[in-house]
Amino acid sequence: MCGYKSDSKANEETAQERSQRRGFRVHQNPPWFLNILLAVQHVVIQSSVLVLVHSLLNQNLQEEGGEWSQYNYQFMATSLFSSGISTLLQTMLGTRLPLLQAPSMEFLIPAVILTSQKDHRDNRNGTDVNYTLLQTDSVSWSEPVRELQGAVVIAGILQILLGLSGVCGVLSLHCGPLVIAPTLFIIGFSIFKEAALFCSANWGIAALVVLLIILLSQHLHSCYFPFWRPKRAEGSSRSVQYTLCRMLSILLPVVCVWIVCTSLEAAHIFAQQHVEELAFSRDRNTSNLVPWLRIPFPGEWGLPLLTVRSLAAGVAAALSAGMCSQECYIATARLLEAPPPPPQAYNRGLCMEGLGSTIAGMLGSVTGVTTSVANACAHGLNQCGSRQSIQVSAVLCLLLGASPKLTQLLATIPLAVHGGILSVTYTVAIATGITYFQNTDMDSGRNIFNIGFTVFMGLLVPQWVSKNPGCIVTGVQSIDVLLLSLLTIPVFLGGVLAFLLDNTVSGTAQERGLPADVSGSRASAVPGYSEQRALVYGLPSGVRKLLAHRRLATFPFCTISPPEEVSTLEEVTSAEERADLLLSCGSEGEATPNWHKEKVPNSE
Repeated sequence: MCGYKSDSKANEETAQERSQRRGFRVHQNPPWFLNILLAVQHVVIQSSVLVLVHSLLNQNLQEEGGEWSQYNYQFMATSLFSSGISTLLQTMLGTRLPLLQAPSMEFLIPAVILTSQKDHRDNRNGTDVNYTLLQTDSVSWSEPVRELQGAVVIAGILQILLGLSGVCGVLSLHCGPLVIAPTLFIIGFSIFKEAALFCSANWGIAALVVLLIILLSQHLHSCYFPFWRPKRAEGSSRSVQYTLCRMLSILLPVVCVWIVCTSLEAAHIFAQQHVEELAFSRDRNTSNLVPWLRIPFPGEWGLPLLTVRSLAAGVAAALSAGMCSQECYIATARLLEAPPPPPQAYNRGLCMEGLGSTIAGMLGSVTGVTTSVANACAHGLNQCGSRQSIQVSAVLCLLLGASPKLTQLLATIPLAVHGGILSVTYTVAIATGITYFQNTDMDSGRNIFNIGFTVFMGLLVPQWVSKNPGCIVTGVQSIDVLLLSLLTIPVFLGGVLAFLLDNTVSGTAQERGLPADVSGSRASAVPGYSEQRALVYGLPSGVRKLLAHRRLATFPFCTISPPEEVSTLEEVTSAEERADLLLSCGSEGEATPNWHKEKVPNSE
């Protein structure tokens, strides 16, 4: 039975009940049944990104011919398995935000550019040879795969080094609203071509999925469902209400439409286009060769091939994925009303993503892993950002990744359904970017030009370069791969332009929106901020004690856990304090403070 609460009943709610109706925050743990449903929902969202990246990459790799087509689902399963490992690392030792890891466009674009080059051999002196003459049958089909794995390993190692150096945390202190907003714009708009490609499989099905998601997440967001939970102290039961329509606003439409499409297809009423028809059409009979159980292990496809070209592709992927992940950290914290990430959280997050990509490359994955934009934006729809739910999703990824046959089940979801998911989730990134404009002076000609120029050029240049790849010919193939990769990735070009313009064009702090403290550098003046930040971004007690050792208080370990965080975290120890800390910072009837809107006085 569901309904809407009246104003009189809403006033009688406790802070804990208001929190449950509002959704689950990072530190809160949903009940076991809701935890599983939320985890499955995140895996379904992640499958859209997984199918997108692998389908487009497989189209390019199939041109190599050979035995590639029968191993498509094995590579998808390896990516899913690697995503589960990276997610556990990120939620335990990284930023600790509820962020699911997945392959991304930042790894796809360099991989496509790398595989589009026909040369798989480099001269000893570092110069390139005429690669068009080397496209012969003697080149093994696994060699381009090993070269992709080498690029993934290089990208992961570079991200680890960048995280330990503290560069990401330092740059975050100089990223104001006019850097964050245009970059989130570009992240949201950069996927529209791929989303339209998936939706074009059946626009009616895609529109139905979009409408159902909007109906559940927006129009029925206040529709609650009561559940009875026992009271441990008194032995009785009490009613707890959850807004399931909003919490499961993506899972319910996808499952319903998926079942209807499968039934109609089984009845031969109409046929849906699946991922096999988009990317795996070379050999449709190889699906019977997909194993039920296969645990990825290093060296299965051979050792990663490290070449100058893979080094160039890895550098481009590492820089672009790091910039995109930093924006996801900021957007997730804002959507969940958490404090902005501190510099050490950025550094830890980049280190764990790099470690995850390194493990993925060693296990044989052809794409690295980074923060999934679609899953991060889904928090804005369902308002459920529990860290525990994401960790359950990681376990599901490990189980699905260990069985390519189960991974193949995700490929049976119609492409139009995937297109509908991507169309809705990525719009949240655009809307989140818009919210940062409230802290800036939008009447300023400086800001108007910076925003317009950044967004326009960030989308224009990658589009033109992708259509004219022959525009960059330096004579050294590795440099061509690096330049083409960087100029074809929208988030890299847009992020660099936004950062340079905002920090080089003169403007006052009020004009740039810096007093809003979106980077968390001056929010220590806000009461309760240190405790809130420790609750969300604090490391487990065992890791804190290890990093508190005097020999680990030096570079580079000081960049991931400075002494002040360790001392602050010691004050938040009991489970009761962790459960009630966010609820106690406001008075009765007030919502959790929005740290991103908090105006902190200038030190001047």
